[in-house]
Amino acid sequence: MKRWMHCRDCGHDLPDPIDTLNGFCADCRELNAVEARRHWCIAPMHKSNYMLITNADDLVGLNNKGGLVK
Repeated sequence: MKRWMHCRDCGHDLPDPIDTLNGFCADCRELNAVEARRHWCIAPMHKSNYMLITNADDLVGLNNKGGLVK
């Protein structure tokens, strides 16, 4: 017998076994991912690698050509 689960956000049926592991349908997973990605960005550092920025205050003065920012 196959178990049916419902999405925790919208309530649609989840017949796929992958969806039943996390409890969200594909549309709700995408909406949750977009919401999570809205609060961070990837910024290139000067002569270095890329940094994950989660605090907007860290972006102030990041450009080495922008002058001294306190």
